[in-house]
Amino acid sequence: EGEEEPPDDFVCPITTELMSDPVMAADGHAYERSAIERWLATKSTSPLTGGALEHPYLTPNHMLRRQIRDWEARQGHRGLCGVSAARRELSRC
Repeated sequence: EGEEEPPDDFVCPITTELMSDPVMAADGHAYERSAIERWLATKSTSPLTGGALEHPYLTPNHMLRRQIRDWEARQGHRGLCGVSAARRELSRC
């Protein structure tokens, strides 16, 4: 109740979930790393535009990650944010 929806820029267009490890693809859009890596394993197109990607390289989006973490902290709850945090912790193991 009363939980604020995350800004659209914080949500992966593939998973429709809050991103915990956002990366930029060649199409200039941000995606959750694991989701876009799965996509690129079988496709060379943009998930959003359908156009060909110039390259398969992904760039970490540190600014967006920081903004998402700040937003999570302001929410003061663990809902979706807790899941994202748990995934981050598991990925460090």
